[in-house]
Order: sequence, then structure tokens, then C-alpha cells
Amino acid sequence: MSAPHERPTPAPSLYAYARSLRDAAPGPLPPQGGLSLPGTARPPYGEGAPPPYRQAREIVTRLLRARLAAPDTERAAAETERALVATRVREQLVFPTAAALDPADPVAARALARRLVREGTTVHGVAAGLGLLTGLGEPEDVPCLRTLGWLDVLFPYAVEALDPLDRPAAALLWLTHQPVNAPRPLVEAVAAGDPAAVRERLLALAGDDRTMGPDQARRVAEATGLADLLDRAPEDTALLGQALRLLARTVTQGDHGVEILDHADALALYGTVAARAHLLPPDPGHQARLLTLARELHSGAAHLLDLPPGRRETVRARLLDAVREPAEAGRRADWIRRTARHLRAAGPAPAPRLRIEVAVADPAGPTAVETRILVDGRPILPLAFPQGRGDTPEELLDSGALRAGAEPRPVRLGVTSCAEACCGALYVTVRREGPHVVWDGWRRPGRPPELPAYRFDAGAYDAEIARAEHDHGWTWPARRTARLITAGLRDRPELLTRWGLRRGWISTHFQDPDVTVVTFTGPPADGAGAPRQFLWRLPDDGRPPADRAAEALRRLYATDPRTLAERP
Repeated sequence: MSAPHERPTPAPSLYAYARSLRDAAPGPLPPQGGLSLPGTARPPYGEGAPPPYRQAREIVTRLLRARLAAPDTERAAAETERALVATRVREQLVFPTAAALDPADPVAARALARRLVREGTTVHGVAAGLGLLTGLGEPEDVPCLRTLGWLDVLFPYAVEALDPLDRPAAALLWLTHQPVNAPRPLVEAVAAGDPAAVRERLLALAGDDRTMGPDQARRVAEATGLADLLDRAPEDTALLGQALRLLARTVTQGDHGVEILDHADALALYGTVAARAHLLPPDPGHQARLLTLARELHSGAAHLLDLPPGRRETVRARLLDAVREPAEAGRRADWIRRTARHLRAAGPAPAPRLRIEVAVADPAGPTAVETRILVDGRPILPLAFPQGRGDTPEELLDSGALRAGAEPRPVRLGVTSCAEACCGALYVTVRREGPHVVWDGWRRPGRPPELPAYRFDAGAYDAEIARAEHDHGWTWPARRTARLITAGLRDRPELLTRWGLRRGWISTHFQDPDVTVVTFTGPPADGAGAPRQFLWRLPDDGRPPADRAAEALRRLYATDPRTLAERP
């Protein structure tokens, strides 16, 4: 037997490691970005490629189920951890697989989870424990979860496990680790428990709506207890204005899906902001954000918030009552007028079976235009595909994609912000069946619950599609110009094909919506080199869109389009 001094020193548990660093830290927060793991936290995977995604999830699921069915022993955590490492499954898949389990014996699963998070020495073991604790954790687990959240790799798992137990703590931990646009002074004020400093730091947050994403806006409101701050300061219009801004950002569709339905205080904030909206100065920013809240409550994800009967209509009416006709000119003022008219016209009337609306985002932020489909008044996409945004009206309406024909055909209703090839899209099959139009055959990524088939009266369906296709009230001059150019090239494709070019996307610029953008693909003018995309910008010059589109089409006929495009 080896002498004691020859035995390798056991690796410390990651919990003990994080606790020692926390206790030695000069303050109550980890540094921005968190602390690095010890070198022992990631043992070698061994030779060979890791199993592919689906197989990896199945391997981890079977392993954890087998461990949960076995008797609980002091060695259970170590044996589970060694088995997880031996699978060669990448650590990033261990947590979501464990979190997705529905254990037959929650008590046994909780016991194993606690052993793993306190005794685990590898990311695999601790990630499995954190996954099991997501949904099974109890208040006594909060200190351990907060401590593990000091470590950079483990913090996102700790945040998910904390969310159902202590939302302010989870939000604060999330904000602590954000490397970009992170409100560190605000985080420090929250950690210090100083309400006056928290208010001051809240009001000091950047006023540009483009700099804060929906996820960060939600976490700021949750970490600061914004709903409680408003309750304690009913006359504080500055704080109310910041609450409006944060809530308006939260309801906006982000790159990673819908945030408002995960907002712990969404109902309270919606109600408070609506009740006090009349106290806010009628500047364009406040007016636009009030309309954003009303629009999302009408046709966006916020419509799905669990409000008592009649409450949604009351809140929406209060928000709209506080919106005044803007005196100034400009695209944002035009958007306020157009959106207010639309929402007031919608009113509280009973919802039709099918309704199609085009939603245009506040021009102060990035341009976003999506087609929203409501069935019985409820939006389809936030329910069926929350990570995606509705396709543009050019793709769904101008193309006639939603028209029901004799032959069934798949129609894409929404797509993720990255790309369909990356994170998927939502498809439905549209078919005519006697006096009905049927939507069924849904397709979307993963293995989510099945969606129902929808049946529509064919006459009412055709009328609604025709109405939506001919409703151009949501557009603005540069967008109308783009749609007219698209229609012209659809009717006369030879304007591009005669030059060996193929039409690309035609719309308005994402960052400057008053610029029409025409793209096309083909070889360089000299014929040398591979085909590439060309981009032609047409800034709005104040002329009618029909005149601008007609001139653009004439120039495409008379001049090689490549000479009009930007240089690469």
C-alpha cells in the first residue's frame, strides 16, 4: 500500500472551491464575468469524437434515470459523476438534459442533486446536479446556488436553478456576469441593499433604447424590485418613466425569444404603468413606449399574460388614453399616429376566428416588421415558436403564401433572428377542404408538444387574407418604394436576368429605415470571379414612392445594375 504522502490529493469540490474564493473576495460580488474553474474541473474526454446531439441526450437521460432508480449511498454522487465523464458527452448538454428529466421520485432526485452540487468536482457532475435542482430546488438550496454562480462556466446553470426559488437573486447573478453594457454600479447598489442608490443608478441607465436588450431590461427590473420601488414612490414620475422604458424593452422581441412571459413582475408593472401613465410628460419617447405596451398586449406575447377577465382591456385602454397626437413631424411621430389609430380602431370587439396584423416596431429601435397571426384573438407565434419572429408581410402577404389552394402546401410563419439553418423556423401546411381551410402538419425544431389543427370557414378565411394583402396602412415611404420595386421585378424579371443577375431581398435598411435597399446576385461586371451579392441603396428624397420605384426600374433597364451598387 502506498504511504499516505504518496497518495494524490483529492480535487476539491467546486462548491468548496467557489466558497473559498467568495470568502476571500473584497466585496459581496464576483468580478464581472465570474471566476475561472480550477484545472481539475474538466477531466480529459478520452479518445474519439463525442456522441452526436440526440444520442448524447439519450445517453445522459438513461444514465441519470438508472442512478435515480438505484439506492442512495454516500458514493452516489461520485459514481454518477465518473459515469457522466466517461460518456464523453460535452458538458453543455448535461445541464439541459438533467433539467428536462421528470423523475418518478422527486425526493430521491433532489437528494442526488444536492450531493452533486455540493460534492461534485467536475463541471459534468455539478451541471447535472444543477439541472436536477431546476424545478426541484427548495429555499435552503439558494445559498449554495448563489455561491456556485461565482464560477464563470456554472453561472448560467445556477441562474436557471435560482429563477424559480429567488428571482431577484437570479437576476442579480445574471447581471453580474454580463460583459457588455452591464450596469455594474447598479448591480453594486442592489448588492449593498441601498434603495436610494438603486433608484439613482436606475435613473442613470442609458436612455438609448438600442443599447439594452429585452433580457437585460427584464433582469434589471427583477433585480431591483422595480415594482416595489414604484409602489413606495407613487409620485415619482422619473422612476415611472424608467419603468416604462424597461417594460417596453422587455416586451420587444429579442434575439433569443420572448422575455415578458418569464418576467416575475410583468403583471404588476403593466398595471402600475398603465394606472399612472397620465402622469408622464407627453414626449415622443413616452408616447411611443406606451403604444408599444398596448400593441404587445393586443397582438404580441404580452397578450398571453395571465390577466383576469376584462383586465387586459382595462390596461390597454388606460395606456391608449395617455397617448396624445404628436405636434411634431417625422417618422416616429407618424408611427405614433398610425399605431394609435390602429389600436383604437381594434377596440374591445369580439375577436374573429382569424386575424392577420402587421406590427412595426418603434422607429427609435432597430427596424422590425413582422406579420402576426391571431386565432380567436390569441397570437400563434409566442405560443408555438417563442424563439422566432413572424415573417415579413412581403414574404407572407405580398407573395400570396397564405392563400389556400386545392393542393396542400407548407408555409413558413416565423423564423429565428439568426437564420432558419441555425435555429429553425415554424411551418404549417395550408389546404382547402370543402367549405373549410385547414392548418395542420406543423413543423418546428426539437420535440415540442403537438400543435392543434385549425379549421377556418373558407369564405371568411379568403376575405381576411384579401384584406390583409391590401392593407398597406402600416408602411412608410421607403418601405412602399421597396414593395413597388419588388412587384415591378416580379412582373419583369428580365430587368435583371438580361444582365445575368438574380433578384435578392428588397426592403428597408435595418439601421436606417428611410433607405430602400435593393440586392441582387451575379458575377462581377468583368465576368471574373465568383458570383456575389450587390447592394443598391436608395435614400428617401421626399418624392412619392410610385415615382421613385418607377425611376429605379427604368435605371435597372437602362444601366448595368452592378454599376449602381456599392463597391465591395
